[in-house]
Amino acid sequence: MADVGVRPARRADTAAVADIQVRAWRQAYRDLLPAGVLDELTGPDAREVWRERWTEAVTAPPGPRHRLLVAVSSDLVVGFAAHAPAEDEPDHDPAVTAELLALLVDPLHTGAGHGSRLLAATVDLLREDGFRTLITWAFERDEVLRGFLGSAGWAPDGTARDLDMGEPVRQIRLHTDITAAAPGTDGAAQAESG
Repeated sequence: MADVGVRPARRADTAAVADIQVRAWRQAYRDLLPAGVLDELTGPDAREVWRERWTEAVTAPPGPRHRLLVAVSSDLVVGFAAHAPAEDEPDHDPAVTAELLALLVDPLHTGAGHGSRLLAATVDLLREDGFRTLITWAFERDEVLRGFLGSAGWAPDGTARDLDMGEPVRQIRLHTDITAAAPGTDGAAQAESG
């Protein structure tokens, strides 16, 4: 197997991160989002906006507990994960609850454990920072992400929201307890996210 791992993102990684985001969204969301919305979110102009946002996330994060990690295979960036304190969730204390903002693997590199490594590294860093719970939002119909996270001990917490994308698109919030090793990482070592 090629040399693989997870490390903090560098400025030089941000173009690859934006490209992975666009490719992964085009594949994963093609049946979940209206076509016009997906085209707008993954077109050439959007790709540049995402690159700028990821560059800012690396060079000027809002705080020390905001992180962007990349999965690498033979020095090639093949996936990424971003997390931060859950500051936009009024029913959670951002001192102890973090939000997984993104977890994407390049469609050309799925099935090799990169998603699992990203999730495990994220949980390890969050534990070191004193977080106890990790939440994320997923499209209700995104069976791949929900299955991956479910195999790692995540479950819906009963909270949902509808995004207005020309038509309502439902998201559900998932959560997991990261205070013990088993729920947050044992299943993550066996599953793969696309």
